[in-house]
Amino acid sequence: MTEAAPYSNLTPDLVLDAVAACGLWPDGRLLALNSYENRVWQVGIEDNAPVIAKFYRPWRWSDAAILEEHAFARELADDEVPMVAPLVFDGRSLLQHGGYRYALTPRRGGRAPSLESREQLEWLGRLLARLHAVGARRPFAQRGTLDRATLIAQPMQAVLASSLLPAHLHAAYRNAAQRLDAAVAARLDAVGPLRSLRLHGDCHPGNILWTDAGPHFVDLDDARMGPAVQDLWMLASDDAAMRALLDGYTQLRDFDHAELALVPALRAMRQLHYAGWIAQRWHDPAFPAAFPFAAEARWWDEHIADLHELADALA
Repeated sequence: MTEAAPYSNLTPDLVLDAVAACGLWPDGRLLALNSYENRVWQVGIEDNAPVIAKFYRPWRWSDAAILEEHAFARELADDEVPMVAPLVFDGRSLLQHGGYRYALTPRRGGRAPSLESREQLEWLGRLLARLHAVGARRPFAQRGTLDRATLIAQPMQAVLASSLLPAHLHAAYRNAAQRLDAAVAARLDAVGPLRSLRLHGDCHPGNILWTDAGPHFVDLDDARMGPAVQDLWMLASDDAAMRALLDGYTQLRDFDHAELALVPALRAMRQLHYAGWIAQRWHDPAFPAAFPFAAEARWWDEHIADLHELADALA
């Protein structure tokens, strides 16, 4: 294993051996699930339900930060917030095998929520209010905060250091990213101090599964500290959807409506971070295969233009 090829040794046999090391009996059925940051497999178990094996990207999170993620998931589950929490083996949820850190969770199926349904949006709002009530009890100590450093400065440096960005576009990209950073900073200053709490952090529809019993959350891999609206805006396609979410949310928890002014800034930071994430992970063979457009100068021209448009809109 190297940083340039972090999953080069993660073979199907190693996945099966890692699950067997927990005292389970894999039946040989493996299904690779859609994940780029980590590697995630559904593993069939003899005479039992399948489990999900998540192999953490090496060097991304410390052990303490991963354990904090697991503790948050268990705290939510203990409070009957429907969150899929890691399984524990001999008192440990963070496991190691073959040089990889991994965790096993029960398989919980479901479908994506319908974000056109007001009923489902209100339900999701109530569910997020319950998640945030738990998240507000204490801060994360190891997992950091959603801020300009992590969503702008670090990904901007990753892009500038990458061979993906054509040399003749370096100055234009730097100018656009700095303009956006200044516009985001001005918006944050205008909104003023906000309450920060433990968040899901990446609450898009793919991380919520719906069953006949209702929705449940999966994947706290991006859990950090931040404002409550971060877990709402990716589920709201328009103002009407946000109102439906908040109608459900405020049935159970107060919401600071000043945070709504942060949504354009959060959306802009996510767009800049997306390009930086691709640039930083480009050495992983899965990324060129999944994001071939990032190797084209035209895409970077369009990205730079998008950053200017986002800065203009924020201003």
